[in-house]
Amino acid sequence: MPFGKWLAPIAALLLLNAALGFENWSGTPAIWPGLRLAPEFVALWLVLLVAIRAFGAVPKGLVTSLAIVCTFLVIGRYLAVTAPILFGREINLYWDVPQVPRFLAVIGQPLAWWQQFLVASGVVLALWGLYRLMRALVGILARRAAPAALRSIPALAATAGAVALVTAYAAGVPGTWERVSKPVTPTYARQAELLFTALLPDRLASALPPSPPFDSDLAVLKGLDVKLLVLESYGAIAFDHPESRRRLAAARDTLARTIAATGRQVVSAFFRSPTFGGASDLAHLSLLSGIDLSDPLRHDLLLASDRPTLLSLFERHGYQTYGFYPALSWDWPERAFYGFDEFLDGPALGYRGPEFGPWFIPDQYSMARFDELQPIRPDSPPRLLFFPTITSHFPFRQVPPYQPDWSRVLSARPFDDEDVERGLAYQVGDWMNLLPEYLRTIDYTYAWLAGYLEQPSPRDYLMILVGDHQPTSSVTGPDAPWDVPVHVITSRPELVERFRALGFQPGLEPRRPVLGGMHELTWLLADVFDSQRSLGSLPGSLANPAPARQVAAGTPSP
Repeated sequence: MPFGKWLAPIAALLLLNAALGFENWSGTPAIWPGLRLAPEFVALWLVLLVAIRAFGAVPKGLVTSLAIVCTFLVIGRYLAVTAPILFGREINLYWDVPQVPRFLAVIGQPLAWWQQFLVASGVVLALWGLYRLMRALVGILARRAAPAALRSIPALAATAGAVALVTAYAAGVPGTWERVSKPVTPTYARQAELLFTALLPDRLASALPPSPPFDSDLAVLKGLDVKLLVLESYGAIAFDHPESRRRLAAARDTLARTIAATGRQVVSAFFRSPTFGGASDLAHLSLLSGIDLSDPLRHDLLLASDRPTLLSLFERHGYQTYGFYPALSWDWPERAFYGFDEFLDGPALGYRGPEFGPWFIPDQYSMARFDELQPIRPDSPPRLLFFPTITSHFPFRQVPPYQPDWSRVLSARPFDDEDVERGLAYQVGDWMNLLPEYLRTIDYTYAWLAGYLEQPSPRDYLMILVGDHQPTSSVTGPDAPWDVPVHVITSRPELVERFRALGFQPGLEPRRPVLGGMHELTWLLADVFDSQRSLGSLPGSLANPAPARQVAAGTPSP
């Protein structure tokens, strides 16, 4: 085939690969054609070659079918790459599809009926145009490119190379992700499995491990408020690395002395997170549900169930539960599963200060603002606060200064100008070694925690600090454990003794061995707070929770 006749087939090859492998542009919903090889494109190309080899030509029905498949793949890819940008998570059809009518109602409300008709018609025409484009591109490949490729040794060699590259990518060969785009087909398969399992109660029940019984009477707490803080990226590296121990020694000592000076004690232990470097939701819900969620699909299935959690346990005993998520600035329909009595996100806080890094609301401000928005009154019921922090989140860039004056931190000018300028001017030194930047965020975390413990409170409280996961490998290095520290801070000696009976050690320095997975910490908390479980009857190990106390899969929540 003369070179001029190759132009249309080559253009079709490039356009179809780009359509199946595009990426978001600069973190926005806009897209740009990716230059990497799309695995679905390679699969389509092989189908065309096999069809011509078998039938002499590609049947029209197959061309139509492939065009329809490509149309769905393009739509699915857009959803897959855009959802994390807009919602901070992957697409989830179980939760997202029910939101579509509400979304359409909101955007259509200010429009007249004829405007709504024009918008709907435009969407239909755009989808039809996308299909026609896919039909045209597949047709060119079927009629011109694939037949010529079967007669061209270089083309067959290039095909073999593409297949080898995609196969290496699927096998996890290092470096291949730079040349191969992430396929969208697994997203479709995962969503199909999720919907199929979530909508069939028996299948859903058998897909999830047993839940804890959540039969604790919580009597040991005696109505004590509980502040359950999940510290972002607070992992074992903060204790295991010599540089961490040196850099954090002063801040850790200040926190320890503050705990003692306020009449409290602290005990600590290591637990194993279900995730590493990210995906904090897996740790959050493992802790609340008592179910191992190291498999992300299991996490999504749990959200579609009616399983009990620590929240439902505390609510049953008269506690008011608060979900406090300053990092969230978008709608979060999944919170319906959690069932918080009160829920606050970032916009609800009204932060007016300087923005340090992408997670711009300082944790110190968040904690002070929560107490301002939700004051404790004489008739307030006991409360359980669940607060995932955010300042120590990757990429560990500018860190806000600590403000000793907690009343000022709530103002429009929470920090001195020179502190703001110094913080905003900070530049990451080495993106391949983020340990120093990471330690700055943990130093800040220790500082505001110590400051908060010094603030007067209308009521005593139990504070539990749980690391959600280790930071990224650019901090920990390769082959780091998935261990995270857990600290329990309280003024009640009887609580201290109950935690020590389960392996917690005095002080802020947790020790090995790891006491169990994050989900097993849930079992531990329920036992510690149960007056029917004496110190002598508390299990010495959490590795194998007593089967007799498990809730069988599928048992309705209390």
